[in-house]
Amino acid sequence: MIRLHPSNLTKHHHRCYQRLTVAMLLGSFLQTTISLPTSAQQAESTPVTFTNQASYSYSYTDPQDPNAKPVVFQLNSAQTASTPRGLVDPFGRILGCAGAVLPDYTGFSVSLYEPLVGDPTGTELGQLVSLTRTEVPDIPNNNIPRGQAPNTANNNPFFITNNPPGVYNFLLDPNRGQTTPGKTYIFVINPSASSSIYTQRRIKVQILDNAGGSNNIISYLASSLDGQPISTTGETTVQGTTVLVPNAELTGLSLLAFQLTTNLCQVNQVQIIKTGDRATAEPGDTAIYRLSIKNVADIGLNNVVVTDNLPLGFNFLPKSVRGELDGKAVTITSERNGNTVTFRTDVTIPSQKTLNIAYAAQLTNDSQRGTGRNSAIVNAQRADNRFSIKDGPATHQLKIRPGILSDCGTIIGRVFVDKNFDGEQQPGEAGIPNAVIYLQDGNRITTDPNGLFSLANVLPGSHTGVLDLSSLPGYTLAPNKKFRERNSQSRLVRLEPGGLVRMNFAVTPSFQEQVQK
Repeated sequence: MIRLHPSNLTKHHHRCYQRLTVAMLLGSFLQTTISLPTSAQQAESTPVTFTNQASYSYSYTDPQDPNAKPVVFQLNSAQTASTPRGLVDPFGRILGCAGAVLPDYTGFSVSLYEPLVGDPTGTELGQLVSLTRTEVPDIPNNNIPRGQAPNTANNNPFFITNNPPGVYNFLLDPNRGQTTPGKTYIFVINPSASSSIYTQRRIKVQILDNAGGSNNIISYLASSLDGQPISTTGETTVQGTTVLVPNAELTGLSLLAFQLTTNLCQVNQVQIIKTGDRATAEPGDTAIYRLSIKNVADIGLNNVVVTDNLPLGFNFLPKSVRGELDGKAVTITSERNGNTVTFRTDVTIPSQKTLNIAYAAQLTNDSQRGTGRNSAIVNAQRADNRFSIKDGPATHQLKIRPGILSDCGTIIGRVFVDKNFDGEQQPGEAGIPNAVIYLQDGNRITTDPNGLFSLANVLPGSHTGVLDLSSLPGYTLAPNKKFRERNSQSRLVRLEPGGLVRMNFAVTPSFQEQVQK
């Protein structure tokens, strides 16, 4: 309250009083704003509603009227009541894959990005989000808000320290539209450049709803962009789940929001290597394979399942399976389904230990038609949080030699005159020389003087032969009364590995008088 008692006022003086009054009102408002309780103080108390009001009065006496009484002028400003709305504080911690604190956070940083403009997937990084600058302590009259530890300056990116270990936070400013529904961010975790087991993590965060008011209730959708879990329960996407982010000036958060008490798992937690006892083999040989499953995680692995796909012509020998861990024999069960063999064990592989599985497979004659390449994949679970991990495929290439065996077969046949139309050559049914047969691969075969032909070193499988009737003037295809499929000038045969198959063609003279002769 200010009282002035001038003895003689002019219009100029009144204007001076008016300017003084406005300055005092503004000063009162600024002082009230700057002296708001800090975030830490408000976190320990109930929300405060404050009132701004300024008033002044002065008296005036007319100098030309000595009997006049002083007139008192008084003015009260309107009351303005409001509840402060501060920055929203996503506060979290970077933890290990099982939720434990990492031994060292030196060099780790976290960043908040805008999605890249024009990227239809919304997964590429754009510019860093421009965060409102904060500081501690407040500098009087500079209107800069107080920050929140550990990121007191609201830096983006923010470098994590070991005190407190793994903790970070960012302050989003509602006044800049940073909590508006539909706003999308990409949260990035960058491990130390010297780290050999961790890689960058990316999480997409979309603001779904902002209820506003003094509580700043925010719901959002968080999705992992790297396929790794967001939480210790294994989710990679939080969909349809509302996460409440209270006003950072009123409540301290240990945030599941952004799901940014975030797991940082090793990229490679299990490793599988497949080796064999030889580089070449031939049908009849037995090849011995070894599967080495190494646990490179920071915790034991159990529920180990190895799936091995054998090539064509490899006969798995179940009684040959052996298991070993840390120099001790372990039980390995096996199950075959076609060319796929599945190995299982109930043991837990300790960290940095290797489980070895050995087995044998015998090569059959069909192996020459296969690739000789087999591959294996391992699936396991962490013993602490049951996260599923896998590695593979690990492959081994075996070169197959024919040896004394060969899978190639032989096609033989005859072109003859079929007098009784049964499709089979009988005594007195002569062969036709110089008849031409074409195979599906374009090979041309000509019969000998007895109407016989043969083709050696033919790969197994289905083969087709077609009789060229133009090479047999005066003859046409003989009808077959017993087998309908032979009433065609083409034949389809199936040649087994190392086998022999017959391909006959029956013809008859085109003119009846030739038959009578």
